[in-house]
Amino acid sequence: MKSGDTHPDYHQIKVVMTDGTEFTTYSTYGKEGDTLHLEVDPTTHPAWTGGDQHLTDRGGRLSRFKKKFEGMF
Repeated sequence: MKSGDTHPDYHQIKVVMTDGTEFTTYSTYGKEGDTLHLEVDPTTHPAWTGGDQHLTDRGGRLSRFKKKFEGMF
């Protein structure tokens, strides 16, 4: 059996979100009591908020799709 030192150190850290809110969680990041400042988080990123998501096409997939299936619908 392997020795017990194969697991990472799991300890409490403070996470600071982009809007300044904080919470404490367990992580393998840094050392006990370190602070992790997020640059992107679920409260601000469009992937989670659903905002500012526009379908842009620069002559790529959307144009090819429309050309292939024009007149079908």
